[in-house]
Amino acid sequence: MMLYPPMKDLLANVHSRYELVNVVACRAREIAFEAEENGTPLEDKPVSIAIREVAAGKSAE
Repeated sequence: MMLYPPMKDLLANVHSRYELVNVVACRAREIAFEAEENGTPLEDKPVSIAIREVAAGKSAE
């Protein structure tokens, strides 16, 4: 089983695995809340969307 995006790519945008988990979890909750508030269905799970955002460098704060 391959992990995509690779862990090394995710860790390039955050300092540790612990921080990665926190950033992804927080962003996933935001995505789920926004979708529920707007009544828009999500094509993917919020965690998957958040992981892709971190890999792209969008929400690694």
